[in-house]
Amino acid sequence: MEARALERLQRRLDRRFAEAVARLQACQGRVVVTGMGKPGLIAQKISATLASLGVPSLWLHPAEAAHGDLGRVTAQDVILALSYSGETDEMVHLVTVLKRIGATLLVMTGNPRSRVARAADVVLDTGVEEEAGPGGLVPTASTTAMLALGDALAVTLAAARGFRTEDFARLHPGGSLGRRLLMTVKDLMRTGPAHPMVRPTATVQQVLLAITKARAGSATVVDARGRLIGLFTDGDLRRHLERDPRLLSRPVRAVMTPRPKTAQPAMLAVEALKMLRAHRIDEVPVVDPRGRPVGLLDVQDLLKAGLV
Repeated sequence: MEARALERLQRRLDRRFAEAVARLQACQGRVVVTGMGKPGLIAQKISATLASLGVPSLWLHPAEAAHGDLGRVTAQDVILALSYSGETDEMVHLVTVLKRIGATLLVMTGNPRSRVARAADVVLDTGVEEEAGPGGLVPTASTTAMLALGDALAVTLAAARGFRTEDFARLHPGGSLGRRLLMTVKDLMRTGPAHPMVRPTATVQQVLLAITKARAGSATVVDARGRLIGLFTDGDLRRHLERDPRLLSRPVRAVMTPRPKTAQPAMLAVEALKMLRAHRIDEVPVVDPRGRPVGLLDVQDLLKAGLV
C-alpha cells in the first residue's frame, strides 16, 4: 500500500512542486517545518534533512507555538506545514497566526480543500487511497508520502542552490562520514623516509632495498631536477622477473612505469580512492604544481583511515 501511494504521488508532481521549490529557494530567512502527531515527527526529519543540506531550518511544535515559540518565526521565513486532514485544531490555529506574521506558507496535506490548505500559498497534495495496517487507522502510507515528498523538496532545493560535496563535508565534520569527506591526500600521504625516491640510473636491486627500508609498495623515480618521471611497483617487478634473469642489475628506468597517474596534496582522499579503483592501482605519487613528488599515497593508507 505504501509503495502504491508513492507511485501515485510521483504521478501527481506538477508545477506546484516547482513553485514550492522556487519559494524555498527565494527564502531570506529560515524554513520552519511544523506538524502535529505523526506528521509532526515527519516534519522533524524534513527539517533535519534541510539543515544537513545547508538550508537553515527549525522545527516548530504547533502547541508550543501558541505559548511563545511563535517568536521564532519572522516574515522572511517559509513555513512548511504538514497536516494530513488539514483540519487539526492546533494546525488550523497555527496557520492563521503564521499568515498574520507574513511568512510564506507551504502546506503538505491529503485534503487540498481543508482549512489549512485554503490558507496556503502553495498546496502539495499527499493524499493516499488507504493507510496500511488493520482498519486503515494508523498513519502509514500517508506519512511515507509526506516523508518522500519532503526529501524530494530538500534534494531538489539543494541541487538548485548548487550544493556540493565540499559543502556537505563542512556540515558533517564528525564521525566516519566527515572523515571520508574532509580528509585530503596531504593528510594521508607518505613523506620523508616513508617515501622512497630514486634516480633512473639506480639498479632494480637498489630500488627494492629502498622500498623495503621504507616499508612501501613502490618507489618514485625522479630526474636531476627532482621531477617525476616514473614509478616502480611490485607489479613492474613481477612482469619482468620471469623473462629477465638479470633484472636486479638493470637500471630502473628500463622497467619502471613512465608517466604514472598522480594526485595533488589538496585532492580529497575519497576522490583519490576513486582514481585508484578506476585504474586498478595501489599507489600513486603525489606531486606539486611543478611536477615534483612531495609524497606517496598507498591504498593501505586509505584502508587505515577507514575510507575503504
